[in-house]
Amino acid sequence: METSAPTVDVTPTPWTGRFDGDGAEHRRWWQAITPHTSAAASEGARPAVVLGFCSDAGVLRNKGRVGAAKAPAAIRSALGPLAFHLDRDVFDAGDVVVEDDSLEAGQERAGRAISGLLDAGNLTVVLGGGHETAFASYLGVAGSEAVRGKRLGVLNLDAHFDLRDEPRPSSGTPFLQMANAEAAAGRELQYAVVGISEPNNTRTLFDTANRLGVKYLLDELCSPEASEVFVADFLAGVDVLYLTIDLDVMPASVAPGVSAPAAYGVPLPVISAICRQVAASGKLLHVDVAELNPEFDIDSRTAKVAARLVNTLLA
Repeated sequence: METSAPTVDVTPTPWTGRFDGDGAEHRRWWQAITPHTSAAASEGARPAVVLGFCSDAGVLRNKGRVGAAKAPAAIRSALGPLAFHLDRDVFDAGDVVVEDDSLEAGQERAGRAISGLLDAGNLTVVLGGGHETAFASYLGVAGSEAVRGKRLGVLNLDAHFDLRDEPRPSSGTPFLQMANAEAAAGRELQYAVVGISEPNNTRTLFDTANRLGVKYLLDELCSPEASEVFVADFLAGVDVLYLTIDLDVMPASVAPGVSAPAAYGVPLPVISAICRQVAASGKLLHVDVAELNPEFDIDSRTAKVAARLVNTLLA
């Protein structure tokens, strides 16, 4: 299958990592990934394409600590040295860059790139960016032929609902934007969240979630068993899934480099198990990872966690 390269702001550059040899037995991510110019589908599983969304304009609008625009490079750096055990081709499509406050235009550009990649039969992986990345992802998924006539589900691993009703879009508004867009199209947003922190979401946000029929699991209730059942129930009601991971869903000790570190958080083994469950369902269409802030990332812990989760989802 021939695919044309998406229009991006920064074209992909070579990855780097430890070199142990050229053979398949020594292969690491940096040796396996190639630029997405025009590529043929692999013999194995659906090819995956990585796209960076360099933005923290939404975090700034949401009064958070900025730095997430540098996250795509940090996640690539953490992915590069990992051993490559995937049964699929992986490509890098480069970055969409939000300059200054031009968030909406950047989201639209990223959405067009994602739609094109999905229409070509790829599994798309967006490296954010603040959680304003999620609305860019939605524009791409909703604009793709891959969801026509299918029930789309949006699963968010996050301490926050991100359902704020604000005059300007931000990292706190993407899922209300999605709900409004779906309503305008005569549909209802199928939205579920794992890891909600009750003290970090106001009553208004809970009321909005309940009004929209959002399914959610509080962080204190995220045992391995409860999380598995919750995700299985959600997956059963959808045909295709968009998974978005806000790294602040995990404890600050595991993910210190985020815009809003979590005092409680969901343990990494639970988040990793959800990723394996979603990947095994065969319904995963698109994934993004959001809110890494390299400025505050002790020993690149959060970037390494993000890389590990991406590797788990694609393996």
